Amino acid sequence: MSERTSVSEAVASAVAGHTAEVFALMGNGNAYFTDALARQGRVRMTAVRHEVATVASADAYYRVSRRIAAATTTYGPGYTNALTSLAEAAKSRTPLVFVVGGEPASGPRPWDVDQATLAQAVGARTVTVSACSPTAATRAAFRLAETDRLPVVLFIPYDVATAPAAEEPAAENHSAAAAVNGRLEPGEEPGNIDNPETRKALDEAVRLLTEARRPLILAGRGARSARLLLADLADRLGALTTSSAPARGTFAGRDYDLGVCGGFASEDSGELIRQADAVLVVGAGLNQFTTAFGTQFSSDAAVIQVDILPERTNPLVTTFIHAEAAQATEALLDRVGSHAKPSQPWDGAAEPARSSKLNYQRDSGTGQAPDGLLDPRTCMSRLNEILPAHRQVVSDGGHFIGWSSYFFDLPEPDSLTMVGTQFQSIGLGFPSAPGAVRARPDATTIVVTGDGGGLMGLPDLDSLVRTASSAVVLVFNDACYGAEIHQYGSQGLDQEIMEIDQIDFAKVAEGFGAAGLAVRSMDDLERVSEWVDEGARGTLVVDLRISPSIVAPYIQEIVELTLKRN
Repeated sequence: MSERTSVSEAVASAVAGHTAEVFALMGNGNAYFTDALARQGRVRMTAVRHEVATVASADAYYRVSRRIAAATTTYGPGYTNALTSLAEAAKSRTPLVFVVGGEPASGPRPWDVDQATLAQAVGARTVTVSACSPTAATRAAFRLAETDRLPVVLFIPYDVATAPAAEEPAAENHSAAAAVNGRLEPGEEPGNIDNPETRKALDEAVRLLTEARRPLILAGRGARSARLLLADLADRLGALTTSSAPARGTFAGRDYDLGVCGGFASEDSGELIRQADAVLVVGAGLNQFTTAFGTQFSSDAAVIQVDILPERTNPLVTTFIHAEAAQATEALLDRVGSHAKPSQPWDGAAEPARSSKLNYQRDSGTGQAPDGLLDPRTCMSRLNEILPAHRQVVSDGGHFIGWSSYFFDLPEPDSLTMVGTQFQSIGLGFPSAPGAVRARPDATTIVVTGDGGGLMGLPDLDSLVRTASSAVVLVFNDACYGAEIHQYGSQGLDQEIMEIDQIDFAKVAEGFGAAGLAVRSMDDLERVSEWVDEGARGTLVVDLRISPSIVAPYIQEIVELTLKRN
């Protein structure tokens, strides 16, 4: 390493050795690092407009591509602005490296905050660079992210950024990396598939699945590497398949697939899921939404979970296998062996599910609600027909979140990105969209947001317009925070603070360089059809003036549970 190589240059070189994508917003604390990245020309830096989007886009990029990305901001407010998306990445166990300016090595300044403690508080790991081993520290950060499947914050102290970097061995030096980090925490490695405890769990799982009359396989985001193996296992067992909401598309086109599991399931799909007597859950955390608040599975069903976490994630699980999805599924297939394949799944009881797309058999609404505003169900049903089939959906959080899962066909795994749901955040739709676009640039990106979340993330509509060659933004504009109105307004709480003055997102879109369309009737959607016919180029913002009186089924479920508890 040349004596004139600075610490920032060394870190930039090491980052470029691990990823080709960096999502950045430059400030005092990372100015020399971003300059070094730009001068190298080995990575693509995507500039975003709010710090929350740096991490949100790196998170989305990984979810779609399964390749690690980096994010970078300055210290202080630049860093704290990104804490919401950092918490989401940690709770979603998304590996990424977040390069941040840090307080000087000589000690904090009056405006500094304890950034390492903040990172640890939201569940992220931390590594701090020194002039002695910046390359080793950066390599350690990427290794830690990939091993622990968590975001890692890499701090470059302000007074170290331009210092000369010491000579380091060309090969990765583990002890040096550990010294830089203070401690290199061990990852939660999945269990050895051949150890006695895992073998026993696998044998028990095979017994339950082969003896079951109505087996079901549920795939989550963690099952992507095993999706073809799981389809094979389902065929061998005569099992039906389903997926968590973020994993929709895993079994796209497969016979006897029930679509999404849990609160977003159709009535017909949900009823069949409840009839399963053995459920194999692979790579899904079984949260309250996937389990429909504990009501999705029969109380008599055996629930077998395969996960990289060391323990079961829900009390419903009766058999737990600590293993990687593909490794465990291969072992299950081997053990199924000569088990006689049923002539038809579930002895014919599941025949209505054969190629019937039960998940899409839903009430498509009336077009216009009694208050004269649009019925979102009808809008989404029609947009599913209009919008290009080669698509990916980026969903913000809010009342509307179910509509895309209810009505949109998705062509392949990781076609639905829901950054924010693990941390129960809204406002991350626009901030995460550039990452999804970079990961899958050839698809039409459909960003689904509400008026509340859309306003929160609005600066990064600009980032979407700059990065996407084909994008549609669907704003569910009901002039309120819908989830709050329905959950808390229904309890008699004051609603004024839950309401939003009507925003004309079509006009706002034009200011960002997008095309805007305000949709007040179903006939207005024909302009979307024209946009598609013209090549679906650029970004079109569709301001859907929907009725707040149409409540999503999953919200109705939450309201009913809340009223029962109260």
